[in-house]
Amino acid sequence: MTKVLSESEVKNYQQRGYHFPVDVLTQSEVADFRGKLEEYEARTGGPIQGEMRHRSHVLFPWIDEMIRHPKILDAIEDILGPDILCWNTSFFIKEARDPGFVSWHQDATYWGLDSSDVATAWVAMSPANKVSGCMKFVAGTHKQQVQHEDTFDQNNLLTRGQEIAVKVDESQAVFAELKPGQASLHHVLLFHGSEPNRSDERRIGLAIRYIPTRLKQAVGQRDWATLVRGKDTYRHFEPSYVPKRELEPEALAFHKAVTDEQLKVLYRGTDRTEYRA
Repeated sequence: MTKVLSESEVKNYQQRGYHFPVDVLTQSEVADFRGKLEEYEARTGGPIQGEMRHRSHVLFPWIDEMIRHPKILDAIEDILGPDILCWNTSFFIKEARDPGFVSWHQDATYWGLDSSDVATAWVAMSPANKVSGCMKFVAGTHKQQVQHEDTFDQNNLLTRGQEIAVKVDESQAVFAELKPGQASLHHVLLFHGSEPNRSDERRIGLAIRYIPTRLKQAVGQRDWATLVRGKDTYRHFEPSYVPKRELEPEALAFHKAVTDEQLKVLYRGTDRTEYRA
């Protein structure tokens, strides 16, 4: 029996590669989470940058709280089963009238995992719509990996500016419009991207990447993940640091070590060594 998604919604996810919207956070919860992000940004003098945008759940207790939110995990369990790891998190933030965009791509291309049985919960912390540059999907494109090309475009929010090498039919795009507190779910091989934010407000989303415990890192020598539900009898991943306070010295040291290792996987075949600002 499913917990959040109906049986037909699970079937549709399997056929289309995505499902949205899912109501996961209350208005007070999403306001609190956004407030904590923007308090941090106010203290540091600007939007969260560079490596701090990635695997942020090991640095900030409130993000660790979000990846364990029962409503998010109930939806993920309907797709992946009861034993779940959080492998990574990434902020995708577009400032008002920002030219930043995300090219058409498949997430699995450079991650190094040994299976595409991966689901991303993209949680909206602000309105995500066509004007503000919400995600867009092409249904049914998650059946196979296709070739990508690196662009390193300065306005592309992806690490390598990677984009699908074949022409994508824009007329088939489905726009995943979300209200704050809603999430979309998508398969790691689904064609997806997003356009610039043409609104006067920030567009803030947190992508949470969940994997079943049976997966392995097939490229990197080491990898880390956080058990968020069920049991991990495989232990293919080392346990991630769980923060008790914001930006603890131990958390920062762990985050740097893991980031250095992950960048070797993400940037393999290039001369890049760090996340862009």
